[in-house]
Amino acid sequence: MRYRTTIATQVFAFDDLRQVMACASPARSGDYLAGIGAATSQQRMAARHVLADTPLTQFLIEALVPYEDDNITRLIVDTHDAAAFAPVAHLTVGDLRNWLLSDAANTAALTALAPGLTPEMVAAVSKLMRNQDLIAVARKCQVVTRFRNTIGLPGHMAVRLQPNHPTDDLRGVAASTLDGLLYGAGDAVIGLNPASDSLPVLDRLLRLLDEVIQRFQIPTQACVLTHVTNTLRLMEAGAPVDLVFQSIAGTERANLSFGVTPELLDEACAAARALGRGTLGDNVMYFETGQGSALSANAHHGVDQQTCEARAYALARRYRPLLVNTVVGFIGPEYLFDGKQIIRAGLEDHFCGKLMGLPLGCDICYTNHAEADQDDMDTLMVLLATAGLSFQIGVPGADDVMLNYQSTSFHDALFLRETLGLKRAPEFEAWLQRMQITDSAGRLAPPAANGLLQGMGGLPALGGTA
Repeated sequence: MRYRTTIATQVFAFDDLRQVMACASPARSGDYLAGIGAATSQQRMAARHVLADTPLTQFLIEALVPYEDDNITRLIVDTHDAAAFAPVAHLTVGDLRNWLLSDAANTAALTALAPGLTPEMVAAVSKLMRNQDLIAVARKCQVVTRFRNTIGLPGHMAVRLQPNHPTDDLRGVAASTLDGLLYGAGDAVIGLNPASDSLPVLDRLLRLLDEVIQRFQIPTQACVLTHVTNTLRLMEAGAPVDLVFQSIAGTERANLSFGVTPELLDEACAAARALGRGTLGDNVMYFETGQGSALSANAHHGVDQQTCEARAYALARRYRPLLVNTVVGFIGPEYLFDGKQIIRAGLEDHFCGKLMGLPLGCDICYTNHAEADQDDMDTLMVLLATAGLSFQIGVPGADDVMLNYQSTSFHDALFLRETLGLKRAPEFEAWLQRMQITDSAGRLAPPAANGLLQGMGGLPALGGTA
């Protein structure tokens, strides 16, 4: 189906809805790399005019990636909740934007609507929104998940404690874990990216993190972010697995490049839930995504990178995950060139994920060859925290020495808590106070009486170095 509009006597034509979506996106390097970005600002505005007048139901008729070619499209279509969609089924994309910004779109209404929205619908409406619109709507969305604590309550923001080490040295991991806990980080997860795929090394890392949690009775969860097939083998061998991690993308071909299928994720999710390690809930999955992943695998089907990203959220939604985060600036400047593009992408991803009912966090980050710096990250983390971010990453000094990129630090989370009044997961906050790491107001307490420091000394002896 062709789409046309006229602006100031100039006629703009688009071959299909996929081209309308791509041209309506804010400028970003990945779409230009793919050859699908708007050629001019006028073309971009024309595409937005067309998109605003497009009925939401058109996305149920015209698949951007063909149904017969892609299992993510089939998942989106086959699981669409028509009853949840019904209240907005008569709207255009522009009408949906206006409704989302109205008082009628309160938390209860947005929660009920989430199963009825497809990724393409939420990506489309985001393209018509300014940054403040993305923040205002995402802030009204509430997504609460539980494993050993409660994540996503209003006025709360969790932190993933990321104790990566370039050689998976257990002493180095233990030191970074202690550092993060003493700064009050770790309520989202103590989540480590391993340098090795060796199952014995992964097992030792899991046992170290589990020992920390069990010895000090910390109401949080651990995760070693290895491939899902490794995690399945570790569970079969009796390793203490809390969460199953996997990077996912928005098309079947992109996921196959990761070695992932929905059937494999189904198996892993069922295995993790069968372990029954959660004390408050059974949200056992942790997914990471990022704009540009489908394009980098040459698996984007001509769809713009932001819409491909939103499609990954449909796969994540299938599993009721504890955590999902977009690693927004990690893939590099080929996809998000500078701080402006990274900031916009982070706000888009958070908005789309929350609107679809996911507990969206963000690794607010950039690579060293991008046109970005820590000031850009400061801006994005304040905007996302204002928008109701579920969690962000905490890395010692904001500099990941294993993955070689720049993220956010434990200190950054403290700044956000002090400035915006954001609390930690309530069970984790109570533990911090029992251990005298924080006071009754949630501020860091003097370390002299700290119960964690007194008991942490023996941990490096749990297995030497890996």
